[in-house]
Amino acid sequence: MHLLQLCPRVPYPPTDGGAIAVYDVTAGLARAGHQVTVLALNTPKHYQPATVLDHLGPNVRLITVDVDTRLSPVKALRNLLASKLPYNIERFVSPAVEAQLATLLRENQFDAAQIEGSLASWYVSALKRLAPQLPVVLRAHNVEYTIWQMLAERETNVLKRFYLRHLARRLQRFEEQTLPQFDAVAAITEPDQRRLRALGCKEPVVFVPAGVDLSRFQPDSAIRPKPRTLYMIGSLDWLPNQEGLDWFLAEVWPQVTEKYPDLELHIAGKEMPARFRNLKLRNVCIHGFVESAAVFMQQYEVMVVPLLSGGGMRIKIIEGMAMGTCIISTGLGSEGIHVRDNFDIILCDEPLEWVDRIGRYYRGELNQEAVGQEAARTIARLYDNRRIVESFLELYNTLTLGRA
Repeated sequence: MHLLQLCPRVPYPPTDGGAIAVYDVTAGLARAGHQVTVLALNTPKHYQPATVLDHLGPNVRLITVDVDTRLSPVKALRNLLASKLPYNIERFVSPAVEAQLATLLRENQFDAAQIEGSLASWYVSALKRLAPQLPVVLRAHNVEYTIWQMLAERETNVLKRFYLRHLARRLQRFEEQTLPQFDAVAAITEPDQRRLRALGCKEPVVFVPAGVDLSRFQPDSAIRPKPRTLYMIGSLDWLPNQEGLDWFLAEVWPQVTEKYPDLELHIAGKEMPARFRNLKLRNVCIHGFVESAAVFMQQYEVMVVPLLSGGGMRIKIIEGMAMGTCIISTGLGSEGIHVRDNFDIILCDEPLEWVDRIGRYYRGELNQEAVGQEAARTIARLYDNRRIVESFLELYNTLTLGRA
């Protein structure tokens, strides 16, 4: 097959959840012998040379279009007063991308097109206009409006809460109008599958989770984790991750350090705001961006995922489980991942529950090695990237056969 993949950013390097989810499918399709043309917005935040996917071989061609998606208070105010599009979406709308899309459709015969996430979903109308017979799939990495809705509910600043609610309402209207235009939707979690159906998306709305390339996450027997250590790793330019870390440091960590003064917390993540980079808390070690998530994960014993808002699937949980790590997470953090509490993950939500679970770990009562081993088996059984690629191919074949 020849597939067109439209991305709101260049999906490389695979160091955060969004890039990993896209990159692994692109690489998997190419390894399976299919041709993939990747049309990506080349944004200032994630700027990459057009040759950055050349290592995937001749089956992958990357076309980039420079688009300035940087946040601007002036543009945000203008959008608030004069535009019907949510500002999150408007930043990714570019006539140059639409023109490049027209060129690609004119010069190539594609079997299907896949748009990666809601931020690029505006282009479905252009695809439908330029190539009416081409099946177009949305890979829904989350339901965007629900994230901002959750953030608004927890915001204490009145003005910020008003703006977040306004943005959430606009995003909901946009998704209700746009997402049903797709011929199929691949939801990354089963809860999102239900939310997308409620938004009016026409069938098939299928569940295709994110996977992990197991070859990148093989434990190194030479690395031994430091005892009595917790760690958190994630993109800290994402507001739900910031919110969760702020909450953990304010509501959980003070009680933990009082009871277990030699326990350490190690924090890693790209685009770390200054308030985290400059933290001066006892036994909290700030690492910033780390070159290898796999190596970092093996250096410490237990991963914490204190997520309070958000949607989609936490790729770092999948990766941590693949490494055989014991993970303590909120229920929302593990949403959409087929796990069982106290079997292949530890789940808790309230601060006192967190303190209790961490205390059990500290005293050697959590059985974290057995939990980590079960986690690795769960990932190998359900989330191997090869299975995910097979699911996408089944979906593409269903759509193309339906058009034959």
